[in-house]
Amino acid sequence: MQRLTGFLLVVFIIVLGCSCGNVKNLQYVQGAFDTVALSKVQFVEPVIQKGDLLSIALFSDNPVATSAVIRQQGATPSVSTGDNGPIGSSSLGSATTLPTYLVSQTGEIQLFKLGTIKVEGWSKDQLADTLEAMYAKADLLKNPYVEVRLMNYKITLIGEVTRPGTYSIPTEKVNIFEALGLAGDITVYGKRNNVMVVRESKGKREFQQLDLSKPEVFGSPYYYLQPNDMVIVDVAKNKGAVNDQITVRNITVAASVLSTIAIFINIFSR
Repeated sequence: MQRLTGFLLVVFIIVLGCSCGNVKNLQYVQGAFDTVALSKVQFVEPVIQKGDLLSIALFSDNPVATSAVIRQQGATPSVSTGDNGPIGSSSLGSATTLPTYLVSQTGEIQLFKLGTIKVEGWSKDQLADTLEAMYAKADLLKNPYVEVRLMNYKITLIGEVTRPGTYSIPTEKVNIFEALGLAGDITVYGKRNNVMVVRESKGKREFQQLDLSKPEVFGSPYYYLQPNDMVIVDVAKNKGAVNDQITVRNITVAASVLSTIAIFINIFSR
């Protein structure tokens, strides 16, 4: 009788232990930090790629001339057939509506009086500086100032995150932890030591695994995400069993019954 009681208690303890997760698996950046090595911020300015949407704001010492150029750029219909002209509009500044330009599959855009410009591989600042010089050289604007924005800066998070989906980044700068925060963090079933970043650049696809439990993640070139990056969070092996609510309920009920039986056996066997 004592053996039966001991067996039932062992079964109950095993079931109870299985229900307790390993808290360490849920922690980020564990261990000591090398503050000297990790203090340097390694942010790489995103470059313009094929298929990007660019909004270009113009300013100069002559508001009338600036408005004329803007009107000419926005004169094209807003619906595009996939060429490199304006395909929409975006409000920048005080009630100034500007066209949005799609970078063609040849990496080009087309601007009024400036013609076709190869922009693929340039940063926003490089494009802005180039356009300022071109507007000044063409004598279209006096002391021109140009602001360029990426209108389709987005990232996609899938796998074991609370809210998988595609997120737009208005600040045009986001790191892996901020991105996961947007998606509601990794669930308790996700592997924080196996987060995959998929990146397409210059016609090639790159894959990089990040271990978010290690401080070294701060020094990774993939710590800061790039436009159109995809983040995939792997799932732990035990999710299938844990996710089966019926099985969990039955095990809990069975454990309670076994515990009760064991108590009664102890009482009546004396």
